[in-house]
Amino acid sequence: MSSSVNIDPALLEIIVCPACRADLAVVGEELVCQGCGLAYPVRDDIPVLLVDEARKPS
Repeated sequence: MSSSVNIDPALLEIIVCPACRADLAVVGEELVCQGCGLAYPVRDDIPVLLVDEARKPS
């Protein structure tokens, strides 16, 4: 899987969506919830897991 962000795979295994607790996947420069579809930004390789900062699915 190719991505433009550098997030430790071990971290991806333990973090979940703060809104619905589903798994997150790296898509481009965001972490996208596999449950509700919210897209969380990643800034300087740090996930910003704040619901207020997330982009809602279209």
